Amino acid sequence: MIALKNHTLSLLLIASVAVAMPACKKKEGCTDPTAKNYDPDADKDCCCEYNTSTPSAAITISGSITGNTNWTRDNQYLLSGFVYVEDGATLNIQAGTIIKGDKPSKGTLIVKRGARIVAEGTASQPIVFTSNQPAGSRDRGDWGGLIICGRAPHNQPADPIVEGGPDAVYGGNDPADDSGILRYVRIEFGGIALQPNQEINGLTLGCVGHGTIVDHVQVSYSGDDSFEWFGGTVNGKYLVAHRGLDDDFDQDFGWQGQVQYGLVVRDPNAADVSGSNGFECDNDGAGNAVAPYTQGIWSNVTILGPLTASSTINDLYKRSMHLRRNTKTQVYNSVFAGYPTGLLIDGSSTETNATNNELRIRNTILAGMTNNFAVASGSTWDISSWFSTNGWNNAVYPNTGDLGLAMPTSLTNPQLLPLASSILLNGADLSTAPLNNGFFDVVAFRGAFGTTDWTSGWTNFDPQNTAY
Repeated sequence: MIALKNHTLSLLLIASVAVAMPACKKKEGCTDPTAKNYDPDADKDCCCEYNTSTPSAAITISGSITGNTNWTRDNQYLLSGFVYVEDGATLNIQAGTIIKGDKPSKGTLIVKRGARIVAEGTASQPIVFTSNQPAGSRDRGDWGGLIICGRAPHNQPADPIVEGGPDAVYGGNDPADDSGILRYVRIEFGGIALQPNQEINGLTLGCVGHGTIVDHVQVSYSGDDSFEWFGGTVNGKYLVAHRGLDDDFDQDFGWQGQVQYGLVVRDPNAADVSGSNGFECDNDGAGNAVAPYTQGIWSNVTILGPLTASSTINDLYKRSMHLRRNTKTQVYNSVFAGYPTGLLIDGSSTETNATNNELRIRNTILAGMTNNFAVASGSTWDISSWFSTNGWNNAVYPNTGDLGLAMPTSLTNPQLLPLASSILLNGADLSTAPLNNGFFDVVAFRGAFGTTDWTSGWTNFDPQNTAY
């Protein structure tokens, strides 16, 4: 009888295990982003496959690209000096292709007016522009960056020459100008400040039109601004600025595009001598009353400033938003955290734009700032009362921990989704103008994330240690 009872008990145990196993079964697959068969949805590692052959020497590209050209992922490409895609030419870049910038010659890719770049990666095979230095030895400014020039409008008296030294102008009168596609693209270790006000950014968009697609783009370790718009109308979705040196999203010369879903992660130890900001917005360098005005429309942005990662930060850090020089920027449904100053509305013309409801901030949170607000020296404008206007649903919280995000921020593996109890999971409003125009997704959450991590698979928050 004892043997029979033991046998019955064993059968029951086996049956219970068999029933329980499916409930906790994890999806098997390769969890290593560097593998050929990486699966971003896998949560149990197995069977990774790697390229075993040593890639051939990179193909060096210099001078001008004058005809339609294809770059493929079975090669690597090295940009030597200023490389131009000339008017009338299209550069097609296959998903998974790696392009490196030469350090001594400040390798830079410049897409001229009338030219196009079609860099269409995928979540599992992003296109990567990166440093030519070995892993562990890379740095901001190892190469120039990516510059795209278009024929959309600006507010300057003549078509400008792009900053940083390239022989390329931008501007025109076609707001729908099409300079191509950037989709699932990473730009790493670019950005060179050659001299004051003459910088090459990680990604420079000079009068790029809204016929151009900029979607799922990460700029990491830029030696100047991560993204900078000079005029134009180009829109963007899913933009990541990671550990840049100067400003993250810089807007000038009458840029009038739209962006939804933007993420900034700042390194507390790295800031620029000019003062580093999350947003820096100017109508032009002098704050002139000239149209088109810089009036980018932003929704669902999360800016994780240096104080979200450490209480000790570089003293060159300034503000999460510096709105100045007659800008009419509009920000909705967003969260800004961890800067010495949260919001600076700088100058009488910018204050007037805010008072006249042309510069707007709505359904937006400031959290964990040393000082929440600032105005120009000598101004008596009441920015705090303006920000807190009844019905605008803006809010201020004293601590970054009040947001319901993982803190402190990890710089190499940030946990970006709000906790189930987070105040960010509701409170957005995209039902009214200017957000109800078909471009913006209608979501309930404030900041860049709800319950889906759209950075999964294609981004890289530790490119310093990636073997390219």
